[in-house]
Amino acid sequence: MLLGYRVSEVDDIMTSATSAFETVWRDRADLEDRVHELETSLGELRDTEHAMRDALVTAQRAADELRAQAGRDAELIVREAEARAREIIHGTYAEREQVRREIERMRADERQFRSRLRSLLGSTLQSVRDHEEQIADPAETQIHPPPDPASHEE
Repeated sequence: MLLGYRVSEVDDIMTSATSAFETVWRDRADLEDRVHELETSLGELRDTEHAMRDALVTAQRAADELRAQAGRDAELIVREAEARAREIIHGTYAEREQVRREIERMRADERQFRSRLRSLLGSTLQSVRDHEEQIADPAETQIHPPPDPASHEE
């Protein structure tokens, strides 16, 4: 015993304390390693998160641009279709006017034909009447020569 302490008990306590300290020290080192691993993993996850956010933002911008381009394309298609429709309508009106003029020309031709036909029929009828009169009155036939049918035609 030394100063009231038993050396073997102090040695046992010291051994036990040293062993406990070594265990704590190893556990602390293991925990430091684990913290380092977790921090590394966390850094990688944060990098992945940033990359995913960037990709999401990029995808959103691309989608917005595609939507905007699709809107512009649709607008252009509508304008072109409207212009084409106006061209078709204009062409149809022009064609309708041409057909109307052609119908009017044909009606005028028909009126002229009917007028000439009436005139021809009238002169032919008059020629027939004149001929009948000449046949009915033989004396007049000798005084007046028969009319020339060609002089009544137009």
